Amino acid sequence: MGQISMATRDELVGALAGRYGASNRVDRGRILDEFVAVSGLHRKHAMRLLRAGQPGRRSGPRPGRRLYKDAVREALIVIWEASDRVCGKRLRALSPTLVDAMERHGHLQLVPEVRADLLSMSAATMDRALREARAPTGGRRRRHAPPSAAIRRSVAVRTFDGWEDPAPGFVEADLVAHSGPTAKGSYVQTLTLTDIATGWTECAPLLVREQKLLIEVLSEVRQRMPFALLGLDTDNDSVFMNETVKNYCEQTGLVFTRCRPYRKNDQAWVEQKNGAVVRHTVGYRRYEGLDAAAALARLYSSLRLFVNFFQPSFKLASKVRDGAKVTKTYHPPATPYQRLLADVRTSDDVRRRVTGMYATLDPVALLRSIRAAQQELVDIADRPETAEAAPPTAPAMEQFLVGLRTAWQDGEVRPTSKAKEKARRGRRRPDPFVAVTALMRDWFEAEPWRTSRELFERLQAGQPGIFPDGQLRTLQRRLKEWRRAMAHQMVFGAGGMGEVEEPDRSRRQPDPDSMAPVS
Repeated sequence: MGQISMATRDELVGALAGRYGASNRVDRGRILDEFVAVSGLHRKHAMRLLRAGQPGRRSGPRPGRRLYKDAVREALIVIWEASDRVCGKRLRALSPTLVDAMERHGHLQLVPEVRADLLSMSAATMDRALREARAPTGGRRRRHAPPSAAIRRSVAVRTFDGWEDPAPGFVEADLVAHSGPTAKGSYVQTLTLTDIATGWTECAPLLVREQKLLIEVLSEVRQRMPFALLGLDTDNDSVFMNETVKNYCEQTGLVFTRCRPYRKNDQAWVEQKNGAVVRHTVGYRRYEGLDAAAALARLYSSLRLFVNFFQPSFKLASKVRDGAKVTKTYHPPATPYQRLLADVRTSDDVRRRVTGMYATLDPVALLRSIRAAQQELVDIADRPETAEAAPPTAPAMEQFLVGLRTAWQDGEVRPTSKAKEKARRGRRRPDPFVAVTALMRDWFEAEPWRTSRELFERLQAGQPGIFPDGQLRTLQRRLKEWRRAMAHQMVFGAGGMGEVEEPDRSRRQPDPDSMAPVS
C-alpha cells in the first residue's frame, strides 16, 4: 500500500482520468501501471477510479445515524448512574445483570422494545450516547502527548558511553533552577554548558524559561567561547525539545542529541558541574527579577575565567566493573585550559587566543570580584521587597590579600553558602503583666532577694482571680532578665556595656546577697 493521502489520490485521479479515457489500450495500460505504482491500490480498483473520473465532493459532513430512541438513551443514563458512572466497556458487560436487578427490586420498568435495544447496544455506542451526560461531570479526558513528544522522537539519543572521545566543541547543556524553597512563580535559571573533551564550562542566566530567550543566550555564549560549538546534547526538557531549538541547531550546523528519559547519568558531565560550579558558587537561595539576573551575569563573567583557567578537575579515564565492584581510573588533574592546549585537534588560532587570555588574568582579582558578586546576590535575595538595592562594594585589593591569610579562621567565606539569618521571634501573645510591670519592678528593686514565686503569690493575693498559676513561668523569665541587668549595673556601673569592652575576669564575682540596695 502506498503512503499517499486520500486528497493526493483524488488529485491524481482528477489529473489522469481525462487522459486515461482519451487514450488507446496501450497508453491506458501504461497510465494504469504508473497510477497503481504510485497509489498502491489494487489494479481493478484503480481502473474503476480512473473510469469514474473526478471524485465527487461531499457538500457537508455526513449526518449522524440515530438508531436508538430517546427512551433508550434515558434508560442508559439511569443504569449508568446506578453503576457509579463506569465506562462503556464495563457498562456493556454489566447491563444485563444491572437491568435485571433493578427491575427485580422495582427501580426500573422498561417496555420490551426499549429493554431489547438497551441490552443490544455496543460499548462504543454507549460511550457516544453518554457523551453529553458526561460533559457536565468534568470527566477525565484522555491524556494527549505533549507537543515536545514529536520533536523528542526526531532527536537522536546519546548515552554516557556514546561520546567516543569527541573533539572540543561537543557540549552537554542543562538548566539549574534558582527557585529557593518553593517553585512557585517566575525565577532566574542558569544555562550550563560543559565541553566533553576539555571540561570547559560556560554559565549564563536566563530571566525566564522561554525557548527564544534560550536561543539568544546560547548565541551569546557561543561568541565568548574560545572554540567553535559543534554539538549540543540536552535532556528531555520541553525548553530544549521544541521546534525553535531544533531549527536553530539545523541552521547553525550543530549536532543536536538528547539523553534517555529519567537517566541523569547520560548527562553526568554537566550534572557534575551543576553542583561543583553553579551550586557551589551561587547557593540555593531564590533569585528573581532583573537585578538578580544582572548580578548573576556579572558573577559568571568572572567565574568562567576562574574555573576554566585556574580550577583543575579530574577526568574519568576508564571504568571496569567486576561484579558489584567498580574500579575507576582518572587522568591527572588539569584545568580545562590545559586540556585544550594538550588536545592535538585544537587549532593554532585557538591556542593563541586562550594563551593571550591566560597571560592577562589575575586569579586573586577574579576571586575578589566573585566574592563581591556573591555578596551582591545575597543582598538581593535577602533584602525586603520594599527596600532599595544598595550599590555593590568590593574590598580593596590590599585588604582582600590580607584577608586571605586569616579567612580560614572564619569558616565558610562564600556569602552564598551562609544561611540567611533568622529574625528573632518576638512575643506572639499579649503580655499578661503589662499593667503591673512597673509595680512588680518596684517590688523587685525594693527586695531583690525575693523569689519569683513569692512575688507571684503577692500579686495573686493583691489581685485575686486575674493571674492563673500557669503564668508563673512568664514571671520567672522576666525576673531573670531584671537580675541580669542589676548584676551588670553593679559590675560595670550605670554606663552599660558600651563603656567597657571586655570585663576583667580575674576580678572576684560579686556575692548575690550583696545585690540588695544600700539604704
